[in-house]
Amino acid sequence: MGQQSNKNIKRRRRKEYLRRKKIATSTPTVSIAKKVSTDKPETKKPAAKKAVPAKKSAKKLAKKAATKKVAKKVAKKAAKKAVKKTEE
Repeated sequence: MGQQSNKNIKRRRRKEYLRRKKIATSTPTVSIAKKVSTDKPETKKPAAKKAVPAKKSAKKLAKKAATKKVAKKVAKKAAKKAVKKTEE
């Protein structure tokens, strides 16, 4: 009789579990994880940047400016060639 009783108890527990699970999935709920992900924490600070010596930054800026000037010249030449080809 003990085994049959255990089976009935297990069956009832399973039935109740499935009922609760069905109710939980049918009702719309907002999870806590979604709330946290939309609100960004204010305590997080960006990493501190290392100070770059003035000479290095000036050199970098000069290189960038030089490459931009060269790029502009090349672009102008290419544009002029394209205009000439379309005129011919």
